[in-house]
Amino acid sequence: MDDGFLMEVCVDSVESAVNAERGGEARGPVDGSGVRAETGCDRLSAGAGRIELCAGLVEGGTTPSMGLLQVVKQCVRVPVFVMIRPRGGDFLYSDREVEVMKADIRLAKLHGADGLVFGALTEDGRIDTELCTALLAVCRPLPVTFHRAFDMVHDPQVALETLISLGFERVLTSGCDSSALEGLSLIKKLAEQVRFFPPGGGITERNLQRILEGSSASEFHCSARSARDSGMKFRNPNVAMGASFSAPEYSIKVADVAKVRTLNAIAKNIL
Repeated sequence: MDDGFLMEVCVDSVESAVNAERGGEARGPVDGSGVRAETGCDRLSAGAGRIELCAGLVEGGTTPSMGLLQVVKQCVRVPVFVMIRPRGGDFLYSDREVEVMKADIRLAKLHGADGLVFGALTEDGRIDTELCTALLAVCRPLPVTFHRAFDMVHDPQVALETLISLGFERVLTSGCDSSALEGLSLIKKLAEQVRFFPPGGGITERNLQRILEGSSASEFHCSARSARDSGMKFRNPNVAMGASFSAPEYSIKVADVAKVRTLNAIAKNIL
C-alpha cells in the first residue's frame, strides 16, 4: 500500500488474475520450476494489490477449483484470497455444507492461499458466531475477510461489532444497498469503527472517485470486467449451458486491463 490505497480485484480465471495484477505490464518468463523471472516491467505494476479468487461470479462468487488456485499462484505475485462459499444463494449453511467449507479451507491453505473470504448468517439475519468461530479456527494463521453476506444482516452496527470481536481482518460491503454508491452513507459511518472496511459492489470508473472521497477508504473492491468475444468459429445458437438468465455462451467476461489501470489512476489521484 505504498500509494496509500489498495485495489482488490475479484477474478474467476487465470487471464483475469494476470490482467488484474499487472494492468497489462510486460512480464518476465516463467522458468522450468514455475518461478517467474523478475524484470524491470515486473516491478511497474499498475494493477491490483490483492486478488479475490472465485468461481461463479454471476452468483456473487463461489469457491474456485484448487486447480485454478494453483495456476493463478504460479502466474501472479500479489496476495490471493480465496472465496469459501459452497453455493450461490443465501448464507445459511447446513451441516454438510459446513464440512465442505472446512475441507475447502484446508485445501486452499495447502495450495498456497494467502487469505480466505467467507461469511455465514443465522436464519434471523445475524452473524453466525458459532460457525464463524469454527471456520476462523480452520483458516488461521491466514487473514480472513467477511464478505458481502454482511449486506444481508438485520442490524449492520451490531453485526460489525460482532465481526470485530471475532477477529475478522476485513469486512467487504456495499453498505447494505444495491451498490457501494447507494450504500455510501452507511459505509462511511461503519468505517469509523474499523480500519479495514473496503467498499465493494458496483464500483466503476464513473463512481470510484465519489465512493473513495465519501468513505475515506484506503482499500476498494471491484471486478473491472468487460466482455470479450469467444474464439469459437462454429456456434450453436439453440443451446445454452446454464439457466435462461445466464451469460451468453459466446461472450467471456474478464478483468479489463484498461479498466484496471483507470481505476488505479483514479485512486492514486484521490488518496
